[in-house]
Amino acid sequence: MYQKSIVVALLLGVILWSCKDEETEINKAPFQAYIEPVELREFGFNLNDYVVKKDTIRSGDSFGAILQRHNVDYSKIYEIAESAKKSYDIRKLRAGNPYTLLLAKDSLQTPQCFIYQENNVDYVVIHFADSIVTYKEKKPVTVVTKEASGEINGSLSVTMDAQGLPQSLIGEMADIYAWTINFWKLQKGDKFKIIYKQRYIEDSIYAGLDGIDAAYFQHKGEDFYAFKFVTDTLTKKGDFFDEKAKSLKRAFLKAPVNFGRISSRYNLNRRIAYYGYALRPHKGTDFAAPIGTPILATANGTVVESTQRGGNGKYVKIKHSDTYSTQYLHMRNQAVKKGQFVKQGDVIGYVGMTGNTGGPHVCYRFWKNGKQVDPFKEKLPTSESIPNHLVVKYQDFIKPLRTQLDNIPYKYQNETTIEQGYSITKN
Repeated sequence: MYQKSIVVALLLGVILWSCKDEETEINKAPFQAYIEPVELREFGFNLNDYVVKKDTIRSGDSFGAILQRHNVDYSKIYEIAESAKKSYDIRKLRAGNPYTLLLAKDSLQTPQCFIYQENNVDYVVIHFADSIVTYKEKKPVTVVTKEASGEINGSLSVTMDAQGLPQSLIGEMADIYAWTINFWKLQKGDKFKIIYKQRYIEDSIYAGLDGIDAAYFQHKGEDFYAFKFVTDTLTKKGDFFDEKAKSLKRAFLKAPVNFGRISSRYNLNRRIAYYGYALRPHKGTDFAAPIGTPILATANGTVVESTQRGGNGKYVKIKHSDTYSTQYLHMRNQAVKKGQFVKQGDVIGYVGMTGNTGGPHVCYRFWKNGKQVDPFKEKLPTSESIPNHLVVKYQDFIKPLRTQLDNIPYKYQNETTIEQGYSITKN
């Protein structure tokens, strides 16, 4: 009996020691916390639920060919195509555009959804997991208001480009002030400030300029404000006006080409050494620009001549009214015909070297009452300003914009670009 008790005690000791060792091993095991997978959403789907295949449309690709490569049989493709065409023409797939296939997480990886991106924002969804549904959607777009400023060092385009500002912003600034500032006569030390909007897809992908809200330009010590304001509630198209509610537009553009330089001015007393310093009046203004540069109509009008003659080379002449006409000489080729009506800013030809010319340029000539004059010394008519009944509303509208413009510090050369978020809205 005594021996049995000893055996039982020994067995209990072994069991207890074994349990202690097991507990020790469990305590030694590393702790592994469960981490919820981050939901990855795009196009309205949780991509974690699918096998995702992204690619671009190849040359010669079709909707059917893409699905066939992923083992969808022809009868199913036909059924999907017939249903989808009621909402979207799948023949419009363009080579180079991206698409996404969502496949089931099964052994066959069965295609369930085809998503085609028409551009950075618009996309088409063809969902065919069960029933077939086709619809068009847009990615969420965030609009961010930003500021920029600078001091001119060379030219507007060079100064803005050096700051890394978008090319489209440079072009829009030139358009806004095309009627009021001669960009070929900018001076070092001229300054600008801009309030503008940029679009971003899903808060991170740049999607282009959304427009300028307000701008300020100091040229030769003179202030030029510009505020975008909608006067037509039907079209909702805005135009730019100054701080006194006057339109920045004029009846004529300052120049017939974008970004160039004046190589020779209107000068009735010009004498040229080649001709023995004989009096050779120059009744036009020459704008030097590379061959092929578009030449623009400086105002609305009707083309009365589009031909080639002597030293003028190929040229276009436009009658704008009973008072004013303009002529554009030495074209490489014309882009309009006699009798054609053109609008201000339309391309009417391209810079060349036809006729008597020592280099590529357009000679811009300006008639007033049948006499050639210097357009830069003429007081030309302006466009309509804000209607009287909207002036008070306009003045209230521009107050915060003007305050914001006035408080933007200038960015000088070798400083970090001044470009900061001001407000964000989502479309």
